[in-house]
Amino acid sequence: MKDILQEIIASKRVELVTVKKKRNSMKQALAESDSGIIAEFKMKSPSKGWIHPDIRVEDVVQQYANGGASATSILTNTEYFGGEDVFIPRVRGLVPLLPILRKEFIIDRYQVYEAKVLGADAILLIAAAITPEEYADLLQTAHCIGLEVLLEIHDEKELTYLSAGIPDMLGVNNRSLGTFHTDVQHSFDIAEKIQEAVKDLSEEEKPLLVSESGISSPEIVKKLRDVGFRGFLIGEYFMQDAEPGKVLAEFITQLKSLN
Repeated sequence: MKDILQEIIASKRVELVTVKKKRNSMKQALAESDSGIIAEFKMKSPSKGWIHPDIRVEDVVQQYANGGASATSILTNTEYFGGEDVFIPRVRGLVPLLPILRKEFIIDRYQVYEAKVLGADAILLIAAAITPEEYADLLQTAHCIGLEVLLEIHDEKELTYLSAGIPDMLGVNNRSLGTFHTDVQHSFDIAEKIQEAVKDLSEEEKPLLVSESGISSPEIVKKLRDVGFRGFLIGEYFMQDAEPGKVLAEFITQLKSLN
């Protein structure tokens, strides 16, 4: 007599293999892109207040996808950035092929599982906000449920986090989270040190480098590419305009003309 339970379990195992593989790779999208632009939806800043309080996430992210963004970053922190968790599920079905980064201050496993349920493809982990041990745990948790990780550092000391685990992407925040002073030169200054820190890794293992904040021209992106960066997170430069997607499209067109 056929064992129905065993048959169901066998079928479920096959189904899970397919489901777990079905995700957008932000790292791959950036690596294969000519621009590498991660266009961010950001309504508010702790230093500048409301940037664009009345705009809809659905409209902006759809514009980003149409304008050629390689990925999008969506801030879900409410108190300081005006974000909401529901922003991600609102746009997930509209841009099924566009990798979504959940940008949040993640300090607990619960938030990692939450990101997966919301529909994100990748999460941000900020070295300054967690210990190396906490980072290792959150990284492993994310990878176990099919999420990629962008580890954000600000200074050379935080490169030690790589010994606790290699992220899919390594971001350099050009904005100090303490003072909120921004200087894109920071990415150039630390680029060589990053290359030294990952030199013994295979090309497949090496994290893709992302420069975050303060990027305001295609010329800067081109120079950052020359020193090894392949992802460029840009938010306020696009969001301060009435049509963020149009500014993005023009930015990418200018960038391509420089290549």
